Amino acid sequence: MTIAVNTRFLLKNYLEGYGYFIQETFSRIVRNHPEHSFVFIFDRLYEELFLFEKNVKAVIAGPASKQPLLWKYWYDIKIPALLRKYKADVFVSCDGICSLRTKLPQCLVIHDLAFLHHPSFHKKSHLSFYKKYTPKFLEKTAAIATVSSFSKNDIISQYKIDPDKIDLVFSAAKDLFKPCGDEEKSFIKNKYTDGKEYFLYTGAIHPRKNLMNLLKAFSVFKKRQKTNMKLVLAGRLAWKYESFTESLKSYKYRDDVVMTGYVDEVELVKITGAAYGLIYPSFFEGFGVPVLEAMKCNVPVITSANSAMQEIAKDAALYINPHSHIDIADKMMLLYKDENLRNQLIEKGRSTAEEYNWDKTAALLWQSIVKAIENSR
Repeated sequence: MTIAVNTRFLLKNYLEGYGYFIQETFSRIVRNHPEHSFVFIFDRLYEELFLFEKNVKAVIAGPASKQPLLWKYWYDIKIPALLRKYKADVFVSCDGICSLRTKLPQCLVIHDLAFLHHPSFHKKSHLSFYKKYTPKFLEKTAAIATVSSFSKNDIISQYKIDPDKIDLVFSAAKDLFKPCGDEEKSFIKNKYTDGKEYFLYTGAIHPRKNLMNLLKAFSVFKKRQKTNMKLVLAGRLAWKYESFTESLKSYKYRDDVVMTGYVDEVELVKITGAAYGLIYPSFFEGFGVPVLEAMKCNVPVITSANSAMQEIAKDAALYINPHSHIDIADKMMLLYKDENLRNQLIEKGRSTAEEYNWDKTAALLWQSIVKAIENSR
């Protein structure tokens, strides 16, 4: 069997969300299924490190698809031609977009429907594309995989999709996320925060991540506690970051906010492991991987209620109303003042994180791929 895979998000030094998901699942799938051939389809020059095993063949199908018109061309013109050329049995796409111009069975991974719930957080051209074509993708594909019950229920509610067509595959945190030793914690704190304790946010600097309310909450926390605690924001500048960085210039506690920019995985593990607590106040996520990353590092978590994060973290986190900076500040205070609570969250978090791993996710995704083929027979 030949499995064609959309791997355009496997970008060295730029791996996030989709890229990490593809890397972690397909590095395992190709290894676990040497009897099958895999065609990885890139839209630009690729790195050899992403060709995980000998049963993987890389194909470049340009141009780089960076905007909706090129997406349509790539998925509906370039992809069908390659599927025919390499006699593929199935096409797998992990970014919520499939080809509408092939009769081949497809397995589509959709992480969330954020564009429906927070349209202002998306470029207008992207928003129009997703609104117009997502229902067509869902109808076209033979099997749908998603990463949480939260997202599955949302897909069913918004598009009236048969629940049996949607498979839960979850997501996970990488094995390299582990607790830091005291010496390493001290080194990281000296490197980033002059040796001070810090709350941490990890992820892109983007309106959906709710960082303006996090800044407001940090102000309230600092005023109440008179502490030298810092706030570290570890992630790249993404779309519409300008208003946030402008606000930061006049922010009263600017000297206590550290922006690291994009950091590689090894450094991110250290930054996470040395944190006093993770605050992940995102308005909307399909899963929320940073929550599990922190838990694997023995770092307590504050995150958004009524979200995928609450489904994933269960009773192992403190939950906030992401629209209330006062509530965020209150939970920061609670975590700061109650050492017993903090230790309980660390213990519960460690146990919860063990429920999710990439081996399980890869196995579940493989089942969904096989289901796509069987459903088309």
